[in-house]
Amino acid sequence: MDQVPALLVEQLTVLYDRVPVLWDLHFSIPQGKLVGIIGPNGAGKSTLLKALLGIVKPLSGKIEFLGEPFKKVQHRVAYVPQRSAVDWDFPIEVYDVVMMGRYPKMGLFRWPRLADKESTQKALEMVGMESFGKRQIRELSGGQQQRVFLARALLQDADLYLMDEPFAGVDMASEKVIISLLDGLKAQGKTIFVVHHDLHSVSEYFDCAMILNTSMIACGPVEEVFHKDTILKAYGSNFAWLSEAVKLSESQKKGLG
Repeated sequence: MDQVPALLVEQLTVLYDRVPVLWDLHFSIPQGKLVGIIGPNGAGKSTLLKALLGIVKPLSGKIEFLGEPFKKVQHRVAYVPQRSAVDWDFPIEVYDVVMMGRYPKMGLFRWPRLADKESTQKALEMVGMESFGKRQIRELSGGQQQRVFLARALLQDADLYLMDEPFAGVDMASEKVIISLLDGLKAQGKTIFVVHHDLHSVSEYFDCAMILNTSMIACGPVEEVFHKDTILKAYGSNFAWLSEAVKLSESQKKGLG
């Protein structure tokens, strides 16, 4: 018997002010994959994540997580938004931000138990932020803030993770920590969707690529869909760095067109 897809989408269309942002998307992603969602600015990448989660209401479409509507399995799905969408001036400590990932298991009005506190500390250790627990979130660098939000997502112990630009604006040390953690999640059978901008690292980081520009340009294993033709179709020919990025990717993965 075939395994139920981690995510199945059919006929997904989203409009903003009657203008299509996503148009008639169809795709199916197996479980246990690390998926890069790539495309130019304004391609609908962040909107896709929000539509999947019901934050943005689609005009049409069928969406199933693990064979079920999102509402039935939302406790198995974790979301890491863009850093730009977060109010970093809110007066809260790092430890408390991470502890929020435990709330679905604790219940809304229950005090944290020893197990909750231990899990929070472990999540901080996993992202290398164990010594920052008492620090105000606004005092952290961009890379440190991203690590904290990743720790909060880890604490949810989800089966699917949707991450909106987790590598944006982070230092190289944080990027290495993040991709190592994502690889660890994949090794546990988790499925991770990552909105990503750096074409140079697509072949190195991801199993599958979703190449998007309002409509779906290509979706599938990186070695099959990430090549010059699909990238040019998504981005156009006005990017001086494009051929270099594709050449570098092709040198990392044999058999790319």
